[in-house]
Amino acid sequence: TQSTWGSNPVFNSRLEMGKDSNKKKQDVLEFGSDSDELADEFEDEELEVERDAREIDEDDEQMELDAAAEMKEMAKDQEGFELPPARDDLESVEEDEEGKLDVVTEDPSNVYSRIQSILGVLADFKNKRTEDRSRSEYVSQIVQDVANFFGYEIFLIQHFLTFMSIPEMVEFVEAQEKARPLVIRTNTLKTRRKDLVQSLINRGVNLDPVKWSKVGLQIYESQVPIGATPEYLTGHYMIQSASSFCPVIALAPTENERILDMCSCPGGKTTYIASLMKNTGVLIANDLNKSRIPSLIANIHRLGVRNCIVSNLDGKQFPSVMKNFDRVLLDAPCTGLGVISRDSSIKTSKTEEDIRRTSHLQRELILAAIDSVDANSATGGIIVYSTCSVSPEENERVVDYALSKRFVKLVDTGLEFGTPGLTRYQQHRLDPSLKLTRRFYPHVHNMDGFYVAKLKKFSNAIPTPKSKAAENEEEEEDDTHKKKRKKKHVEAEEQQQPEEEEQPQQEEEAPEPEPETPAEEAEPEPVEVESHADEPKPKKQKASSKQSKKSNNVKKVSAKSKKT
Repeated sequence: TQSTWGSNPVFNSRLEMGKDSNKKKQDVLEFGSDSDELADEFEDEELEVERDAREIDEDDEQMELDAAAEMKEMAKDQEGFELPPARDDLESVEEDEEGKLDVVTEDPSNVYSRIQSILGVLADFKNKRTEDRSRSEYVSQIVQDVANFFGYEIFLIQHFLTFMSIPEMVEFVEAQEKARPLVIRTNTLKTRRKDLVQSLINRGVNLDPVKWSKVGLQIYESQVPIGATPEYLTGHYMIQSASSFCPVIALAPTENERILDMCSCPGGKTTYIASLMKNTGVLIANDLNKSRIPSLIANIHRLGVRNCIVSNLDGKQFPSVMKNFDRVLLDAPCTGLGVISRDSSIKTSKTEEDIRRTSHLQRELILAAIDSVDANSATGGIIVYSTCSVSPEENERVVDYALSKRFVKLVDTGLEFGTPGLTRYQQHRLDPSLKLTRRFYPHVHNMDGFYVAKLKKFSNAIPTPKSKAAENEEEEEDDTHKKKRKKKHVEAEEQQQPEEEEQPQQEEEAPEPEPETPAEEAEPEPVEVESHADEPKPKKQKASSKQSKKSNNVKKVSAKSKKT
């Protein structure tokens, strides 16, 4: 073979190339990373199969390293989570070697991992807790971590925990960091939903219909601005959050009715009501803020609403101006704790005083809305109360207050989804019918936080506080009288049997009383001497008469006990 192939120049050249490549490989092994040029040249001459095999080996090595790191983390979790010392902020102040103060910020990834670790401990607190740490310490630590990591005031996190569990609170806060889906509402006064879908798809819009609404469309992506299309400018649709559909659906307006939207700006719900009324009847759109009225009027004109009257009045005094509406929608002003994803300044700007003041305003507005409705309406007598907040102070407690101050009752909202309203909040026991109201959460329904309640008015009279208090006192008195009667009846039954057994014993064992000579009988009778011999007889008669009187008294007492 050497003789035959040795004279072949092609074979000799390939043999020399193989020797050179082996030498270059050896240089790469000897010098390692220092010979970068040799490594690059070696990779260029490497076959495709060899390159693929080398990449597979590198991937396997990386997977082994990742698996080892994951095993270490799992081992740490199994060993248990140690709660760090309590700190008020992510930043701490330390002194360097020269004595100068230096601000050290804790890594946010460590804070988030601690939040997840505490959630795991609280889920199985008995087995995973640290012996010298209480549950309140874990709760206070996770409150501080959530507030610091997501940028909230500690008061708001504590307020959320008054009506949410700790895992639900963390999910709610995390969901508020994400933007809600973009939704538009079809204006049925000018077009149909399927026609609008076709025209938007032709413009490069990716969308889907909202399943629980007949007019809603969810936008995923668009090649053109949704607020600047010809369809938007001509009033074929309105950009509106999905949660704001719910109050109008609960209101269920019909044609030829008189309807009031007490807080109507910027006009999304007002124009939706007008489309359901098909431009018939009368729709009053009111708002207190005069600076927002132009945007309301612009939307009314753009969407082709012709049955609407715009007013700029204080809702609290509205019953003195106009009454006898068939339906009233009150989308009350609130703290906005359900729409933090839209306005992140709510995290730090809202306080306990804001919630208290807003709740007081909402109570005044809901009473005014109820007074504006006609209970004798043939088709209505409906009040819908809604807020974009999740706080029970602004929702259930306001509706519970209205139930105690006016002749109204809660009815089903007609919404097929949503979480039932709260009937218990801290130490308060609310009306059981509040479970008919509906709550919406971003982490559950992928919508803005919202609350909807539907009330039916059954009398135009206004109960006075005295009559209500008198009714409560009468009910309490009736209850106390019933309890007393039951107790007396039980005691009489218990005393009846032993008294009947003791009566004959008392009659037999009663001692004979000493005879008493009254003044009339003490007069002497000197003529008749025989009367002294007969003295024992009247004594016995007097004793027997005394015993009979005593037995009669006992019988009278037993008769009285039976009567009681």
